[in-house]
Order: sequence, then C-alpha cells, then structure tokens
Amino acid sequence: MTLRVAVQMDSMDSINIAGDSSFALMIAAQKRGHTVMHYDVGSLAWEADGSTTGRITAHCAPVTVQRVEGDHYSMGERRQTDLAKDVDVILMRQDPPFDLGYISAALILDRLKGQTLVSNDPREVVNAPEKMFVLDYAQFMPPTLIARTLEEVRAFQQRHGAIVVKPLHGNGGKAIFKLDADGTNISALFEVFNQTWPEPHMVQPFLPEVSEGDKRIVLVDGEFAGAINRKPGKGEFRSNLAQGGFAEAATLTPREEEICAAMGPELKKRGLVFVGIDVIGGKWLTEINVTSPTGIVAIDNFNGTDTAGAIWDALERRHADIAG
Repeated sequence: MTLRVAVQMDSMDSINIAGDSSFALMIAAQKRGHTVMHYDVGSLAWEADGSTTGRITAHCAPVTVQRVEGDHYSMGERRQTDLAKDVDVILMRQDPPFDLGYISAALILDRLKGQTLVSNDPREVVNAPEKMFVLDYAQFMPPTLIARTLEEVRAFQQRHGAIVVKPLHGNGGKAIFKLDADGTNISALFEVFNQTWPEPHMVQPFLPEVSEGDKRIVLVDGEFAGAINRKPGKGEFRSNLAQGGFAEAATLTPREEEICAAMGPELKKRGLVFVGIDVIGGKWLTEINVTSPTGIVAIDNFNGTDTAGAIWDALERRHADIAG
C-alpha cells in the first residue's frame, strides 16, 4: 500500500537530523515507498466550494530525505494541494506553542475526518493540552496547583517547600522556574507570569528525584513502545534534551507500567497515535505530550527498536479503516 503523506511542520533547514522525530517519521515513510510532501501550517486554507465540507488546501512540495548532514533533503516545487483529494495521511508535526494559531489549524484539519487521516487526531489534540489532559490521571501526579493568584501560590509553597512554576501551555522546558522554600522572588515571578500569559499557571513541588532523570515514555496507539531517561545537564534542573539534558537507556518501573495501562485504551480511542508521557522518579506523571512529541530516535538508538516503523504500522491500519 503506497500512501501520499503530507507533513505539516516547520522549516526543513533547521532540524537536527540526528534526533528529530519528524525527520525519522519521514525517513520511515520513504522506506515504505510512500510519497512524502512538506508544507508550512501558514499555507493551510479552507474555502467554501458549495459542498458540505468545503475545500481544504495547503502549499505542498514533494520532498526526499536522507541522513546526510548538510544535505538532508531535496524539495520540489510547491503547489496548492487539495488535502482531501490528493493526500492520504497528514502528520501534524509543527512545533508548539499551543496557541490560537495551533488550535485554529487543528480545527481546520479536523474537517478532513473520514477523508484524510490526520495524526495525531486534530480534534483530540485540541481537547488534550499536555498539562491539562494529564489532570485526567491526577492519581499519578505529584501535588499540583493550577492558579493565577499569588495568595494561592504562596499557600501551596508554604505547604510544600521549594516549588517549580511552569506556563500551562509551554513546551520544550522553556520558562520553567524553581523557587526555593523561602519563597524569595515569588511575587516578582508571578507578576511576570501574569503579565505574559492570560491563562493560569502550573505549580508543583520541586522533586529532588529529577536529578536522577525525567523519563520520556512513548506509546504508539496506546501501547508502550520504548523509553529513555533524560538527565539534566551541568548547572540545570530541567532535563529536556532541548535544554542541554542528556539521555540514557531506561526500562519501566511497575508504577510506570500501571500508568501506561491506565491511559493506553483512552489514547487509542482518541486517535492519539504518537504520545510521549513524562514521569519523574519512576512514579510522578507530569505531562502527556500529544502536540508533536519527540524522543523516538534516542529510544531506538538505545534499544535497537523501530518506533517510527511502529507508528507507520498503526497509521497504515487506521488509513485502511478509512479507505474501507
């Protein structure tokens, strides 16, 4: 089965081919004989055409990829492409932030349902922001507060000591702050947070276990596919690889197996095919990443697995269901 695949993602020029999950998915698609195209989300458009669904297009260019640093892709001419008629599968892989632009694009793509397979399911991506969807599994989370008021945060900090403050819709470990138990600068920090973001913010106790790693666990169509342990770099408490952290091989604790089993069926039902969850200390679930998750290249490098291939197996099955 040969598929026409369009990847909605950022520029091909700046990606790190040694670790980029989108690039790995493109390589895997190409190996299977699928035709791969690239488009920028900014070219996505909907137009009324007299039908009940309208016409959804993007400026797609055929792309060929290879693992050669500095010469990792070649691209053909862009043309306006009908995403219902001329594309079988769309990978929604542009980087966050999860803002109104991201949400609007997802809601446009959702109108392709029943015609073109979009992964992860765009409506469910809108319904499952990383730090909000995780609240469905609060029994596995550390103590957590979502609030904007300084009084609430001070009371939480007095109960728990050192805390970590995060933007509710942040990504990649950006703008995550640790405040010591004495609460110094808590009011100044919340002035900045409240001026920068209109939504409430996430506050959690600082977990010393983070020095031993923040595990990224990948689930494919609800099934465990692999994991890596991400450790903070020198002078950092954030373990995100984008913030200088480094990875090591990892297996699951019994608690992590319980977490995966609890959420797996719901991920599959929602059409969230490629999901990365973050667990600290082998027991504390902190995020469920559904917007362009990462980590599969490092997982495969350590384990000799083919997670990109497993994702394509799942996508091909789902596409076959649509095609009948």
